[in-house]
Amino acid sequence: MDQHQVWHEPAFDKAANAISPFLLRSGIYLFLISFICLFYVLNAPLLLGHYDLGWHLAAGDIIRERNAIPLRDPWSFTHGDKPWLNLSWLWDALASATFQYAGFGGLVLLTVACGAAIVGILTAISLGYGASAIAVCVSVFLACLLYPAYEASPNMYLAVSPNACTMLFCVVFYRECLRRTRWFVLPVLMVLWANLHGGFLLGFFVIGVFCGGAVLRTAWADLRILALAGIGCLAATFVNPLGWNIYAGAAATMGHFVQGNIGEWLSYYHNMEMPGSIPGILYMLAFVALELRYRNSRPIPLEPRLMSWLFLILGLYQFRYIAFFFIFSTAPMALHLSRLLPERLTGRDVRGALLAAGIVGLGTLPMAYLNVAPAFALPPMLSSEDAGYLQKHLAGRRVLNNWNVGGYLIFATHGTVPPFVDGRAATAYPDDLLRDYFELVSWEIDEAAWDMVLDKYRIDAVLWVKAHEQLRRFLVERRGWREQYTGAYETVYVRPQSGLAGEAKRQ
Repeated sequence: MDQHQVWHEPAFDKAANAISPFLLRSGIYLFLISFICLFYVLNAPLLLGHYDLGWHLAAGDIIRERNAIPLRDPWSFTHGDKPWLNLSWLWDALASATFQYAGFGGLVLLTVACGAAIVGILTAISLGYGASAIAVCVSVFLACLLYPAYEASPNMYLAVSPNACTMLFCVVFYRECLRRTRWFVLPVLMVLWANLHGGFLLGFFVIGVFCGGAVLRTAWADLRILALAGIGCLAATFVNPLGWNIYAGAAATMGHFVQGNIGEWLSYYHNMEMPGSIPGILYMLAFVALELRYRNSRPIPLEPRLMSWLFLILGLYQFRYIAFFFIFSTAPMALHLSRLLPERLTGRDVRGALLAAGIVGLGTLPMAYLNVAPAFALPPMLSSEDAGYLQKHLAGRRVLNNWNVGGYLIFATHGTVPPFVDGRAATAYPDDLLRDYFELVSWEIDEAAWDMVLDKYRIDAVLWVKAHEQLRRFLVERRGWREQYTGAYETVYVRPQSGLAGEAKRQ
């Protein structure tokens, strides 16, 4: 028997025929996951730019060292009697362990893997509704490029932070609610979600929208299943070390006055960056136009449309929700585009081309990662040299720092230089202190507010943005403080009578 005969044996023909359809079906997944992950990897240094990453890693270190969750802030000198409700304790511990053994590269890879899972689930949902392969490629590709919102850094939603968990769990809840067959999985997932991030409340929002859809469709069996799933998820949220205080922690971020001073809680208009926001705006306009044009279209299911419109409205009001609009609008957009694209773009030849392109993209990923890996580091807002100076000269002192550098200060000094405030906001700091701090957050100096804070909290030194020239003139020229140290981004001002004013100024 020669080689030609062996190749054409019936067993080999059957195997080839079985593998070929599977590979063709997998081609779209491989294409989307590989190229979107390639985009994420090339932007990986931005993923490490989340202002809270520093304190999350430091919190994870403490949790792992103590084998317990600290209920009091171990770092700041301003927390008073306020309990620390760390809603992301499990993510912090996992991130700390990952960082210890795999460094920043490991954290980046976990985040990119989370993004890849979102891509795969959205692709499966869109294909399940009968959208063509090309339409699914376009809609998923656009949505997954836009929802991280890189132009609005650090208010982005595929970053090394617990937010990535909320994005993934929202999509998983969305898919399971669409299936209506594995509702019992949701409470199990909620146990994890409630310990990873305070965004677990969005799970109830997703279930609630599907309950509303069931009422509109008079699908009482679906409503009963979803209601049971919601009750199970509610019970699951109490499987956490904080008990009912998990809701107190969530309330400290939802509807709190501090939201008015944090970019992600402000409007979409406030966070717009030109020209970087133009693609997202065009996508939103296209979605609205297609929805209005095909408003009576039956093939598009009710719940995805409801989710898309609700999060579009919420996202325009508060920027943090616009990412969910891009995600949940994927299936409706894919079905709309399927109507507009020529039929010839739905054949097997297209899937074969996607498979070939996906293989090329997958092979490019390792090279892209190795190319950008040397740049993996925290942003240089607080360099190692800066941290060394602070630990040497300001250890144990009362330092008034700006909000954005607080998490990095905790990570770099591990509490030897206690922060005044950081991104934990109302989950760790008293409301009075936060109100006092936000009186200072302006390029124009409110002298009375600054004098009050400096005296009330007996501040020894101020660690502030170097570019804030108005503050330098106020402290140095009008109050006699010394500009003691200047780093790349931050400047240290020292009170004259603090005993530190004699230190040599370091450039």
